[in-house]
Amino acid sequence: MAAMKPALFRSVARPIAAALLFCIALSASAEKYQRWTEQQANAWYALQPWLVGSDYLPYNAINQLEMWQADTFDPQRIDLELGWAEAIGMNTMRVFLHDLLWQQDPEGFRKRIDTFLALCAKHHIRPILVLFDSVWDPNPKLGPQHPPIPGVHNSGWVQSPGGAALADPAQYPRLEVYVKGVIGAFASDPRILAWDLWNEPDNGNDPSYVNGELTNKQALVEKLLPKVFDWARSQHPLQPLTSGLWQGDWTSLKTLTLTQRIQVEQSDVLSFHNYDFPEDFEQHVLLLEQYHRPILCTEYMARGMGSLFDTILPIAQKYRVAAINWGFVKGKSQTYLPWDSWIHPYVLTQPAVWHHDIFYPDGKPYRQREIDIIRALTTATNGAAKTTPATQ
Repeated sequence: MAAMKPALFRSVARPIAAALLFCIALSASAEKYQRWTEQQANAWYALQPWLVGSDYLPYNAINQLEMWQADTFDPQRIDLELGWAEAIGMNTMRVFLHDLLWQQDPEGFRKRIDTFLALCAKHHIRPILVLFDSVWDPNPKLGPQHPPIPGVHNSGWVQSPGGAALADPAQYPRLEVYVKGVIGAFASDPRILAWDLWNEPDNGNDPSYVNGELTNKQALVEKLLPKVFDWARSQHPLQPLTSGLWQGDWTSLKTLTLTQRIQVEQSDVLSFHNYDFPEDFEQHVLLLEQYHRPILCTEYMARGMGSLFDTILPIAQKYRVAAINWGFVKGKSQTYLPWDSWIHPYVLTQPAVWHHDIFYPDGKPYRQREIDIIRALTTATNGAAKTTPATQ
C-alpha cells in the first residue's frame, strides 16, 4: 500500500469518470459471483483519492431507522452537515441502511437513498453503504423511535437483521430480496464508493444487550454471511464488497476465527476497525498488508482510548489507508459519551473529553485543532476541498 503512487484527483467528477472506465473493464472480464482479484482491487483503489470521512448519522436521528424513515428523513439537515464535511476535506461517509426499511417500502427507501446520494455528490462525497449490523439493540422496530436514554452512548442503535429475523430461516428470503434489491438498484452507480455488507458480525454486545442476544447468534451469522456475499455479487456491483475485522489475532488465516476468515476471503477490499493507540493501529495495518489488497479503516477515533486524529491520520496517510472515524456531529446518538456510560450513565457529570464526534449541532468544531489537522492532511494529499457541486 505505502509504495503505491496513484494519481490523486481534486474533485468527485474526475474520479467518477475514471471509475466508470474501470467499471467497464471490470464488467467485461467479470464472471458470476467472482471475487475481485488482487489486481482488480488495487486497480480500483489506484483511481481513488486518499479516502477520509466519518461514520455518518445526522444529529436529529437516534439510529439508522430514524435517519431513513419517510417521516423523519431530513435532506435539508443532511445537506447542511455534508457541507461541513466537504469544507474540511472529507470525501467519503460510511452510512448504515436497514432491512426493515426495504421490507416496509422498497420504492420509497430507494428514492430516499437516491436523494442522499445526490446530496453526497453535491458535496464531492462518495459514501460506503452498510447493509447489516450485529451491534446494539437486537429488537429493531419500525415507526417512532424512543428518545435517547439520558447519559448513555448510542442508546437507540438497532441491529439488522434483528434477533428474531436472524433466528428464523423463513425470513432469509426477505433478507435476500433486501440485499439484491438495494445493491441491484445502485450496482452501477458511481456515486457509491463501496458496499460494507455486515458491520462487526461477531459482536456479542457485552455488556449493553448481552442478555437479549441469541445464544447461537454466532453460528447463525457464520452460515448467513457467505450467503450475503453471494446475494450481493449476484447483482454484479461495480463497487467493491467488504466486511470489517475488529478484534482477535490477525497474524495469519490460521489465527482467524471462521467469521473473520469469511470476511477476509470474501471481501474485495479489506476493512477493519481500531480504537487503540497509534502503534496498535499501525501494527494492524501491517498485518493486513499480507493480503495485498486495499485497506480501509472504517471505524477509529476514541479520544479517551488514545485513538486521535492527531496521531492516527498521519499513519493512515503514510500507508494510504482509508480513514473513517466514528461520529460526525453530536446528536441523538450521544456517541460523544464513552462506552462505559452503559454501566455508569453520564447524567450528573459530563466526560472529561468527547469519546467520538467532531462538530456541535450548530457546526462549531469540538476542537479546532482537529479540524485544522484533517483539512491540512487531506489538502496536502488530495488538494483543496471543492465548494461547487459535482458534475452529475
